[in-house]
Amino acid sequence: MGITIIGLGPGDERALTRGAWDTLCLAEELYLRTRHHPTVEHLPAHLTLHTFDELYEQHDSFADVYDAIAQEVVRLGGRPQGVLYGVPGHPLVGESSVQRILALAPAAGLAVRLIGGLSFVEAALESLGIDALDGIQIADGTQIAQSHHPWLNPDLPALIAQVYNRVVASDVKLALMNLYHDDHPVVLVQGADGPVPSRRKIKLYELDWQDDLDHLTTLYVPPVERRSSTAAFQDVIARLRAPGGCPWDREQTHQSLQGNLLEETYEVLAAIDADDPVELCEELGDLLLQIVLHAQIATEEATFKAVDVLQGITAKMERRHPHVFGDAQADDSDTVLRNWEQIKRAERGDPHRSLFEGIPAGLPALAQAIALQRRAARVGFDWDAPEPVLAKVAEEVGEVQQADDADSRLDEFGDLLFSLVNVARWMEIDPETALRRANQRFATRFQHIERSAADAGRPLEEMTIEEMDALWEQAKQQEITMRAGNQEEAGDHEKA
Repeated sequence: MGITIIGLGPGDERALTRGAWDTLCLAEELYLRTRHHPTVEHLPAHLTLHTFDELYEQHDSFADVYDAIAQEVVRLGGRPQGVLYGVPGHPLVGESSVQRILALAPAAGLAVRLIGGLSFVEAALESLGIDALDGIQIADGTQIAQSHHPWLNPDLPALIAQVYNRVVASDVKLALMNLYHDDHPVVLVQGADGPVPSRRKIKLYELDWQDDLDHLTTLYVPPVERRSSTAAFQDVIARLRAPGGCPWDREQTHQSLQGNLLEETYEVLAAIDADDPVELCEELGDLLLQIVLHAQIATEEATFKAVDVLQGITAKMERRHPHVFGDAQADDSDTVLRNWEQIKRAERGDPHRSLFEGIPAGLPALAQAIALQRRAARVGFDWDAPEPVLAKVAEEVGEVQQADDADSRLDEFGDLLFSLVNVARWMEIDPETALRRANQRFATRFQHIERSAADAGRPLEEMTIEEMDALWEQAKQQEITMRAGNQEEAGDHEKA
């Protein structure tokens, strides 16, 4: 009684270990996860072979297939003669059914014996001529296919097994393209331990164009040319902060970096306003620098580490999106926000805690106003339609006009701005962005007036308001013409 799991190697019968061959010669029957493996036809002729191939047709997912196989192997293991179960490669490399058997066997009172074999890894490494100790990452293609972003370090090479058909290849490609560029070079390794091994270099986007993918196909993903991982960037910052690093970086504290963090945030916003993806990419890097610097300082102070930051925000996003990661339903954004607020309040554990706690006192006033309004709206404190919101603006304008002292004018003007922010919220406009763009338009148009005055050799102070206004309208018309040209060009690109 018991379970023996034997590795059949990567494909060439000559790769069977001596221990595996001796065990097979002494056995009477062998249960195979799949008959579709080149070594099977070279097994000892006296063996009675059984396979679990039919289970692949009976279940909708691989997880269900492997669960069914594991349960049947454990049942068979309870017989007086036990069971010999054969899997491709090595039992502990990419064999989910084996892991399930190992989990179930103790409860059934069964011992499990493992007889190893060469895995696809050794054969692929030999075919590629690379060293496993150079940081090779091993991944299961079916697991990568189920992810939206692969759990890989782009600075290190990766071997991805079980890319056995175009459906899996397509999903693997889409996941990898969330990390690597579409034209990143990859290598298909096929039949690495067979009589006719092959290596074919392709671009990542071509992965699911291949017609000869099978269960012996492994994908090799080389590292990117320049270091690009989060770990590499953290190493750079840690080195700058270490003894012998950069004097300026070593002097920084959470407090000294506050201004830099705010400045970099506004530069990101400026890049967004300019609709400049190249600039946005660079500015996001500068903002990330500030985040990693703060995390490194915290690491040195033993208060928290970068992994704690990532662990916390990952758990929070999963917890607050039960409609994605759980069983809750949310068919629109309003429901999502209401659920978010309810979950957030439950996390705090204090029903009497203010809804507004957590809104930074140092936020710019417009951003703070819309944050207050959004939180109040999530619990139903809001207008029913945009019309009364606009009417409120008109009402506040009248109250500003009627204010008869400085304090009253200050308060009423604040109420007017708050009402305008409410209008922006209803119209799905970010008021901070809207005002920044208005500021930029004003500066651009006034600079046109300045240039025109300089070209005419006239000081601004000598120009009449009518002349300035005419130049202002000229600048405005130039903006309209340029905007129309950009829209037309974008339309031509879409048609192309």
